[in-house]
Amino acid sequence: MTRSVQALAYARPSALESSQVGRSLGLETSGGLTPAGAEAHPRFFSGFLTAPQTAARGLLAVADVAAARYYQRLRPGSLDPVVTGNGDRLRFESFSGCNGVYARLDVLREGLDGADTGHGTANVDVNNPLREALSRLTGEDPLHLRVGPEELAVTTLGGSVVEKKVPLPDRWLRGFAEAQVASAGFDLRAELPAAEAVRFLRSLPRGTGASARVPMWVVPAGRTLRRTTRPVPGAVCLAGPDRLAALQRVLRHAMALRVYGPVADRAGASASSAWEVVLPGMRLTLTLSPDPSRGFSGEGGVLEALATEDAARDAELVSVLLAWEPRIDPAGLAAQAGLPVERVRAALTRLGSAGRVGYDVADAAYFHRELPYDADRVERHNPRLVAARELVSSGAVELAGDLATVASGQRSYQVRESGGMLTCTCQWWADHRGGRGPCKHALAVRMVRRGAKVTGGVR
Repeated sequence: MTRSVQALAYARPSALESSQVGRSLGLETSGGLTPAGAEAHPRFFSGFLTAPQTAARGLLAVADVAAARYYQRLRPGSLDPVVTGNGDRLRFESFSGCNGVYARLDVLREGLDGADTGHGTANVDVNNPLREALSRLTGEDPLHLRVGPEELAVTTLGGSVVEKKVPLPDRWLRGFAEAQVASAGFDLRAELPAAEAVRFLRSLPRGTGASARVPMWVVPAGRTLRRTTRPVPGAVCLAGPDRLAALQRVLRHAMALRVYGPVADRAGASASSAWEVVLPGMRLTLTLSPDPSRGFSGEGGVLEALATEDAARDAELVSVLLAWEPRIDPAGLAAQAGLPVERVRAALTRLGSAGRVGYDVADAAYFHRELPYDADRVERHNPRLVAARELVSSGAVELAGDLATVASGQRSYQVRESGGMLTCTCQWWADHRGGRGPCKHALAVRMVRRGAKVTGGVR
């Protein structure tokens, strides 16, 4: 697995403290991107939370996911969440160490009181002493929230800088992109009132044995959800129900549970799903990969957009038009850019692969954020994309109508196009049948058919 080390320098540790106004939650930022450019310690918010205990538990849930591995549990996760200010809300996001669970807490305008929210994205320090302090928080006394340093011009506080060095796997960055692509294909499948939501979530199996690894399906049944072993119409896949454990943090504050997913696959293939707990002034959403052993990074949903030169040029144009919107309107962007909506959506997918946009299932809309990482790494280290470019640059693809032959290693593979879909004779296609994106051979054929050029060889 390709990985690097990300150095995160915080002005001081995040902390929950007593102040003149009561309690104050100070979240320190590091390595941010804002409309003004890169900032070491950007400031996004200073004001009060309307539901302090709920917000504290929601933030802990996001931190729980960041510190967890739901597959191969012996190796803990260690990545700090990221925070985005979108003008009318704060978004806290994290990924599990195993790359199979994406968490996001949206603190909406109704959940914030006393100040405007800034724009930008940065890492946020959620350390163990802070977690312990937040878990002890009780009651609804006023809680002042500060995201970023107390002084905009601060360099160091107390004469020192707190530095963390964390491993940053490329698959973790790819996971953000793939989760966004999967979520864009979801629809609302069920909504449960608070009491039924709590009852259903607490009834889920919590073990990690063989029975817990078998994909479960749930289907609306009146005001609740009924479990089933097969994907009947309207069903949503719930693979690894123990991966919803972080939602337990906020159940006492839940107002409703919304469940999102794609159209059920009649063949019974497992699928991703999103589980959103509606809270006072905020939302907590967990998005699950199709299987605990499958991280989002290997799903391949972004490969088509990454493989085209048109998408690269369109993404560059569209990126200039983004302005940290909490909801991105593809039709409006298309009008501004002079592009068809389909090309704008492909451009947004490509921007998502660089961490520059996410997708909110509750709003059914993209949102602008800029992950504070090297945006080119996802594309540069995507194994299938790199391999496909090697095949194209070496002249391994021969076209003959709807059929193409791809010489790869000591063998040749047949790639056939039918109804816009490519099939291949390789083992990857036999194993996944297109369910995890195109294989490297089909991707290379798609690139050649679109006239893609690999400039300067493989990067």
